[in-house]
Amino acid sequence: MAKFVSEKIKMKSEARLAAVQATYMIEYGQLPVDEVIKDFVNGDVGRFVIDEDAVTQREELVEVNDMDKPYFTEIVKNVQKNKEALEKAICSYLAEGYSFERMDGTLRALLLCATYELINNHDVDAAVLVKEYVDLAYAFFAKKEPKMVNALLDKIAKDR
Repeated sequence: MAKFVSEKIKMKSEARLAAVQATYMIEYGQLPVDEVIKDFVNGDVGRFVIDEDAVTQREELVEVNDMDKPYFTEIVKNVQKNKEALEKAICSYLAEGYSFERMDGTLRALLLCATYELINNHDVDAAVLVKEYVDLAYAFFAKKEPKMVNALLDKIAKDR
């Protein structure tokens, strides 16, 4: 039996993906927050993702579903507004020897968005948020990073 997922939930998931991408673009492209948000909301950026066909192992561009634009905007603006505090919070949960500053840029963007939501979004169960962001980590990385994301977000969620 197919798993039922409402359109509203899909749109929130797409907003999270876009928020991670936008957060990365803002930091590494040193682009203005409002400009990046506008580009995503208007569909000028982030409308396609690269997907690998399991059979042919060829990469192809796939159009993403519509996102919850206000939710996307909320995440991106608040991550940028609270970035220093979010980074500090993440660092307090990292195991000894790990440095947030030395992490891959996409991983940093993902952790910033996830931490913002875990701290501020009490309408969604923490386990759901952790799963959403771990799934996103698997979209970007192999096994090591998603496992680290899962462990780190679980720690943050427990203190929620």
